Amino acid sequence: MDPLWTGSIVTIIAVVFLFSGMPIAFALGASSLTAMFLFMDSYQITMVAETIYEGVNDFALLSIPLFIFMGMIAALTKAGGDLYECFHRWLYKIPGGLGIGNIGACAIFAALTGSSPACAAAIGTMGIPEMRSRGYSKRLAAGIISAGGTLGILIPPSVTMIVYGLATETSIGKLFIAGIFPGILMTVLFALWIPFANILDRRKKISEGVSLPNADFYSLSEKLSITFKVFPFFVIVALVLGSLYTGWATPSEAAGVGAFFVLIAAICLYKMYRPKDVMNILMRTTKESTMIMMIIATSFLFGAVLTNLYIAQSLAHSIVAMQVNRWVIMLMINILLLVAGCFLPPVAIILILSPILHPIITGLGFDPIWFGVLMTLNLEAGLITPPVGLNLYIVKGVAPDIPLSTVLEGAFPFILLLFVGMVILCFFPELATWLPAMMIG
Repeated sequence: MDPLWTGSIVTIIAVVFLFSGMPIAFALGASSLTAMFLFMDSYQITMVAETIYEGVNDFALLSIPLFIFMGMIAALTKAGGDLYECFHRWLYKIPGGLGIGNIGACAIFAALTGSSPACAAAIGTMGIPEMRSRGYSKRLAAGIISAGGTLGILIPPSVTMIVYGLATETSIGKLFIAGIFPGILMTVLFALWIPFANILDRRKKISEGVSLPNADFYSLSEKLSITFKVFPFFVIVALVLGSLYTGWATPSEAAGVGAFFVLIAAICLYKMYRPKDVMNILMRTTKESTMIMMIIATSFLFGAVLTNLYIAQSLAHSIVAMQVNRWVIMLMINILLLVAGCFLPPVAIILILSPILHPIITGLGFDPIWFGVLMTLNLEAGLITPPVGLNLYIVKGVAPDIPLSTVLEGAFPFILLLFVGMVILCFFPELATWLPAMMIG
């Protein structure tokens, strides 16, 4: 049978299992086994255990649970609230300053956690009630947290960047560094929109006769006190990224050192030394790490099946051979990623599609590091796009009185800003490629 026809059948099988409601790891495993039974020799099935083991037998994977551990420490202490409060105290005089403070807190928290759901949950728990109490509409408050949480998978260290690097054999350190300028770009774009949205909200409330709350005031000593409290976390992030940029440490080494210092900071600043607190963090880390590792293992099996059936290679050859501009193909790939992001989590999409897309984009002459950042921006949009926009449900969970439709309405302008970010990155790829090219080692 022609590999492309075989690929179509395997894709249908995978879609059926993925939408059956079973966990993604099991859906990928079941899809792989079904395809092996239908199209491969029976003796190859005996290699399943070895193939899965090879998928997770990689030293670079050690950085994933370490970064998750680092993020859980920040998420399960008052660090998220203090980061938020720090930005709020410095920016409260600016129109929409509280919203900008939440975006800033999300950006820094993203650099600590590398996880969008953790970022949205930690900052949203405090940020949404505070914004609403100061006159922000439900729509804008929910949209800010939903969008701010997406920065968790772009600003390094990012779990999705690690997974992409492993799936495509691309330098994880360079991917981390490549996400810095695009991460700053998206943070700035989000922050620029908030004052306009806030002014429109306030004018609407005034026209409706709704009284607005009195403005806050913070002295310089109050600003400095909260800044000194969160300063160690800024230093830790700088050390982690600096060690990667200079080539002093691998991602796994940087993750280990970063997790250790975040733990020390949490113990010293938030008295997190009770065994119960530490055990809670360890259990949450184990649960999330296991889920990701299971997806990696079974997706590696799925990728091996696609390779053995010559599906990925045939699809790549057919697309590269198309007599169209390479940017038309890139547009098609972006649409595919956006649609996939509406239904699947980022890690699953990367592991399923990267082995297929990587030979295509390299064959067309695109930089795989640049594409990794562009892919991440697509997946960020998927996190706040229905029907399975994970961040939308996270925000709905921390603010249950806000209808899901209102959360989506608030997130919509930020989805458009993510598209603007993608366009800018396509016109100026140096935003993602210049820093990695300057890296030592």
